Amino acid sequence: MKIHEYQAKELFKQYNIPVPDGDVAFNPDAAKKIAEEIGQLPVVVKAQIHAGGRGKGGGVKLAKSMEEVTGAANDIIGMNLVTHQTGPEGKMVKKVLVEQGLNIAKELYLSIIPDRATGKIVIMASEAGGMDIEEVAAETPEKIVKVYIDPLMTIQPYHSRQVAFGLNLPPVVIKPFVSMLANLYRLFVDYDCSLVEINPLVITAEDTVVALDAKVDFDDNALYRHKDVLEYRDVDEEDPLEVEASKFNLNYIKLDGNVGNMVNGAGLAMATMDIIKLAGAEPANFLDVGGGASAEMVENGFRIMLSDENVKGILINIFGGILRCDVLAEGVVKAAEKTGISVPVVVRMEGTNVEEGRKILAESGLNLITAADMKDAAQKVAEFVKTNE
Repeated sequence: MKIHEYQAKELFKQYNIPVPDGDVAFNPDAAKKIAEEIGQLPVVVKAQIHAGGRGKGGGVKLAKSMEEVTGAANDIIGMNLVTHQTGPEGKMVKKVLVEQGLNIAKELYLSIIPDRATGKIVIMASEAGGMDIEEVAAETPEKIVKVYIDPLMTIQPYHSRQVAFGLNLPPVVIKPFVSMLANLYRLFVDYDCSLVEINPLVITAEDTVVALDAKVDFDDNALYRHKDVLEYRDVDEEDPLEVEASKFNLNYIKLDGNVGNMVNGAGLAMATMDIIKLAGAEPANFLDVGGGASAEMVENGFRIMLSDENVKGILINIFGGILRCDVLAEGVVKAAEKTGISVPVVVRMEGTNVEEGRKILAESGLNLITAADMKDAAQKVAEFVKTNE
């Protein structure tokens, strides 16, 4: 789960991680009031969306007067902000963060992520702050410092010093940096984060260390432990179909293709998307209904797929284990009867109660196409999609 920058900075404050003074505004008048409360100019007005690269897209403006604060907020709120992370469709900006300007002496990059290859937590840092870290990694990988930490051991002062020395920090800021990094690591662990990123982390002319930006992502699987974090969720920033699917505990991710697919099991879902591409079509979604799905969950998954106007065909690929084939068939029939089938539906199923499932589909009177195996299913749905284009 992603949250906004201003929300991430609220968490930073709880962990004594220095951030600029500021607050979120939903209209230009509120932005001006926040700037007045800050009490000094210039201030920065920053669009709040779940995407990076906001400055390059015109979503970050420096205001040197109260009139400029109002004007910047008026320009940004309501704009469709396009960045390299939003895609060409962009995202509508509904709020801005207004915060104090700083005397920046140096910009750094700092992040903490889990490293699945080593089973450790890795701190990544670079003197090339303010830039896209992917670009730095590709062109000048030697500028990236990596420090690995055993999660059972937790962060030690020498870890923080290793990062500080790798960033060539001036001696006067090493102590506050070490303290800040320890607090950042504690936040990462306490909240089961999948990413904590500060880009840039700045050293000011007054020799202070401040998180000028803040990005925090949480592991969805651990959110049941963090009810307070769920209050940060902004469904306006999520795809409407993904929001709808989450209401029914469906693992659904919308993609840009034309073949909707319903599968039980993440591994089988990935293989199904691959074979759809090999057959010459493109997957429109990732939908894992899970091993213990009910007929109702299958019905809702089917309905959500059909509501995607890009879907020109559907491939249902089920290996019946915990999810029996007859339960799947009942859910598909109910969904088809309620929503009406307007696209070809190819069904491939094997496993528990497969004959009962096939019988239910055959006797439904619906126009469902059965397939012998995965390859046959992918080829059939791809052919139907090409015919309908």
